[in-house]
Amino acid sequence: MATEPKRSRELEDAIDGVFASYTGTLEIDNLESAALPNKRAVVDAFEQLKHVLFMGFYSTRALDRSSLRERLAEHLDAAYGSLVDQIERALTYDHWMGRTDQVLAAGSAEDVVLSLLRDIPELRRLINADVRAAYEGDPAAKNVEEIVFSYPSLEAIVAYRVAHRLVLSGVPMIPRIIAEHAHSRTGVDINPGARIGERFFIDHGTGVVIGETSLIGNDVKLYQGVTLGALSVANRGNQGKRHPTLEDNVTIYAGATILGGETVIGKGAIIGGNVWLTKSVEAGSRVFGRAREPEDE
Repeated sequence: MATEPKRSRELEDAIDGVFASYTGTLEIDNLESAALPNKRAVVDAFEQLKHVLFMGFYSTRALDRSSLRERLAEHLDAAYGSLVDQIERALTYDHWMGRTDQVLAAGSAEDVVLSLLRDIPELRRLINADVRAAYEGDPAAKNVEEIVFSYPSLEAIVAYRVAHRLVLSGVPMIPRIIAEHAHSRTGVDINPGARIGERFFIDHGTGVVIGETSLIGNDVKLYQGVTLGALSVANRGNQGKRHPTLEDNVTIYAGATILGGETVIGKGAIIGGNVWLTKSVEAGSRVFGRAREPEDE
């Protein structure tokens, strides 16, 4: 008991020290927290959308055509309300901070979310094609259901497809929250600003990094540990293309690193494991180790 006053004084001193650190000079002080988006609310809204995208996989009650619309409406209503609020916060906060790269005006959140919800049928088509690419590209996949339930790379791709739609609408902060939520769960880091074509498959997935200005064509397959990154950029204001382009039907094996905005991997090329590339590769090339395998006659 004799030590309690001392412990209390020390605790109060510690609290005073933390309080004093909030002087307004640190970028992370940000006492306007009520204006910022709420990460948990954004993630919850995304989870509602995942239910809509894969209703038959997530439902805990029996589904049939007569009940489907009502059940979809439950999830879409919840996602709509939450996303409108969080996007409005993000837009308002950006205006309050005086950021000049803002595309949308405050008050645009309802239109943005309605546009996203109208895009869900197209998103379902794209994601279904990604699932089929995984099934056709992985002999270990026993069925489509296993892929939807179990493949972390698909979870990351689904988050990317949703988040990218919000990027295209000019929404700040929210797309990256969704993408990084998936990154933390899967080990797959896809920046929502990347442009990725149809039937995209990442085998295994862990450690894959796809940078913001990457451009990926159709029917591309990546293995674990692949990096599509940027060369050193001296100026943050450089808004040019910093990450590689992969044309259609490219395959990149585990651990390969491809860097630079001018680096183009041509159509149908195969890049071997642990290859390091900062220069373009012609269509149909085979690159393994330090040497390029001769093309077939």
